[in-house]
Amino acid sequence: MTPTPPSARPPGRPRTGVDAEVFSATLSTVRELGYARATVERIAAAAGIAKTTIYRRWPSKGALIVDCLLDAFGPVPLQEGADRAELMSSTIRWIAATIGEPGVGDAFAGVFSDAVSDPALREILSTRLQDPYLLALREALDEPPNRVLFFIDVVVGTLLHRMGMTGEPMVDADVDALVAMVLSHFVVGAGPT
Repeated sequence: MTPTPPSARPPGRPRTGVDAEVFSATLSTVRELGYARATVERIAAAAGIAKTTIYRRWPSKGALIVDCLLDAFGPVPLQEGADRAELMSSTIRWIAATIGEPGVGDAFAGVFSDAVSDPALREILSTRLQDPYLLALREALDEPPNRVLFFIDVVVGTLLHRMGMTGEPMVDADVDALVAMVLSHFVVGAGPT
């Protein structure tokens, strides 16, 4: 009898689809239990996998949450040929809508809060989550980094503050007011550079 050749695939679940399952389980666990109680163990149980599977891909809950947020947000939906006001307005509405999705705002606020006292997590949050969006918006808006960072700070900070204070995403009328305020600074008044 000839031995069966070893499989080229490593043991365990195929990698394809596991990340999506983990991201879905992460957001549902955060939504159901809150960020603090959404432990890696509980997320793994909700995904139907071992926690070691998560730790092989992500060294910490914070790193997992950052990748989960990257997946939830995806690339900046920049419209070809849109003027500056349209780009900023659609970006604000996209951020507001994504933060309003179940579990996303809670996960974002939680990891952001943890990063305040965790320099390693702050570095992950900055380089993995903020920097790609900063670069894309900087190129689209033709603004210096400090102005784009201010734009991100104002928009994301305001939306997360509302989630933290009310537990609810910002309503459409308030998003409209936020758009008007931001545009008055960046487009109409052109603000300081």
